[in-house]
Amino acid sequence: MRYQRIDLNLLIALDALLAERNVTRAAERMHMTQSAMSGVLARLREYFDDPLLVPMGRAMKLTPRAESMIQPVRDILLKVDSTLGVRPDFDPATARRHFTVIASDYVSNVLMAEVLRRIALVAPGLSFDVRPSSMTMAQDLDQGRADFLVTPAHLTLADHPQAVLFEDTYQVIACAQHPQLQDGITLEQYQSLGHVVYQNEQGANPWFESWYANQHGQTRRIEVVTHGFVLMPRFVVGTRRIATVQTRLAMQFEQSMPVRLFEPPMETPRLTEVLQWHRYRADDPGVQWVRVQIEGVAGGMPGI
Repeated sequence: MRYQRIDLNLLIALDALLAERNVTRAAERMHMTQSAMSGVLARLREYFDDPLLVPMGRAMKLTPRAESMIQPVRDILLKVDSTLGVRPDFDPATARRHFTVIASDYVSNVLMAEVLRRIALVAPGLSFDVRPSSMTMAQDLDQGRADFLVTPAHLTLADHPQAVLFEDTYQVIACAQHPQLQDGITLEQYQSLGHVVYQNEQGANPWFESWYANQHGQTRRIEVVTHGFVLMPRFVVGTRRIATVQTRLAMQFEQSMPVRLFEPPMETPRLTEVLQWHRYRADDPGVQWVRVQIEGVAGGMPGI
């Protein structure tokens, strides 16, 4: 199909080239040979009268014209997908759909595990890819590579709909046999003991770590940095270290591991977790149904 002298099938290839910025990787993504993708790029260059991709050292760089087309091309394809690629009805008992959810291991433990357990009982044909939070999670939702994003409220995307799921507070966890902590923890102890803290793989801090640094500076002695919330108690048990963990997750740790929970010796912020989905898929019956399941489980969680 052609529109204004361009084969509309080329838009999919253009999207891949703009995203990968590499002919070989774009060809792999499109299941084409490299020579075929090179031919596609030549046709696109001729149509737009622009090189689109230019070599810079060992890499390829997008031209300004190509940069300007990244979001418009992605929007066109998302609109087509949301208009033509979705059935108008959705029967969870018989539907076969795959959904991608981005959520931290904390959210996966306190919320998504129960959501997927309940869904499996009534919608056995649905499958899920639960991906960890990352630096590209906002882009993944915005470009349609994820159906849902669960994120702290301060990281939400303004252009996509959202719903508050739940709130949480923080607890200090320590080994159950910690020799210095019996009836509580003082601010002096909190600042002098070794800490286990979470950072994502790019070295960015979560909400609590950023808040503490802004409020109290570098007053803690950090002994272990881990890239998973659920790993934090593993580096606490059998040591004198402590960790500051979301209360809902800390309560799970207390039930399954030899740790004790203590109220933090200072005021701490509340954490709000929010669900987001793509604005073009808001009317998709399948997305709506899964969203209701997530919100329903979150609504039934006990208050903190």
